[in-house]
Amino acid sequence: MKKPCLLVLLPLACLLSLRTGAQQLSPQNRPLVLSLVCAEGDCPLLKGAPQTHGMRAGMVRLKHGQSVGWHSTDQNEEALVILHGSGVAKLEGQSDIPLRTRMLAYIPPNTRHNVTNTGPELLEYTWVVAPAKP
Repeated sequence: MKKPCLLVLLPLACLLSLRTGAQQLSPQNRPLVLSLVCAEGDCPLLKGAPQTHGMRAGMVRLKHGQSVGWHSTDQNEEALVILHGSGVAKLEGQSDIPLRTRMLAYIPPNTRHNVTNTGPELLEYTWVVAPAKP
């Protein structure tokens, strides 16, 4: 059985530490470490405010032939970090981006896109979305 990987987002933004009990989460200028646990599909990890200053992140696991579905970055920019497998990111009106293990793909703001597993193995990746600044 595989042990879950740990995702450390220190260089990506100011994050928070989790608090327990009745205290409400609020963004802090401290790092946060989360275990990458996702049974299948799209599993949110960071959900934006009040957990962070606006960043969201999650993990996706797609079987051969599965897609995450067309969606838009809207006013956000997105990074896809490919952990395992291969696939393709289709960007509306632009060239497809081939995806493979140990790759980062950048999706600019206002871009409709879809990710599909085109390889024989499970495609696993994390996504990080943050508000784009003009």
